[in-house]
Amino acid sequence: MLKGFHIVYLSLGTNLGDKEHNLLSAISEIERRIGPIRAQSAFLATEPWGFESENTFLNAAIRVETELEPLALLKVTQQIERDMGRTQKSKVNCQLSTVNYHDRIIDIDILLYDDLHINTPELTIPHPLMYERDFVLIPLKEILV
Repeated sequence: MLKGFHIVYLSLGTNLGDKEHNLLSAISEIERRIGPIRAQSAFLATEPWGFESENTFLNAAIRVETELEPLALLKVTQQIERDMGRTQKSKVNCQLSTVNYHDRIIDIDILLYDDLHINTPELTIPHPLMYERDFVLIPLKEILV
């Protein structure tokens, strides 16, 4: 499908365990499995969004250069989440416009991939909720070029 290197923006979040360590570990794995990190935002402490939890979040955004195609990128980010201990993904019900969120050791969302627009059952780019989430936009604005 696509050839060469692509610029991807990812959002990372964690609200369990050693949050700074979780983000640093995820960033290290992303660099190892996906490609070089070209920019990284500061870490941002935030309240839970979309569900109640006693645990606050630590969020960040990164810009990555990759040769992976979008669906391959999704599979790798989901594998990193599983390898780090994430056992369940949020459940989305598009018909009811609801999402069932959970506490998580790591969450990696694909925000932007070059200037692509993708809308499939597996993947939507740009991320459909990123403009509603300050915990995504603030770090993203810090590294957006």
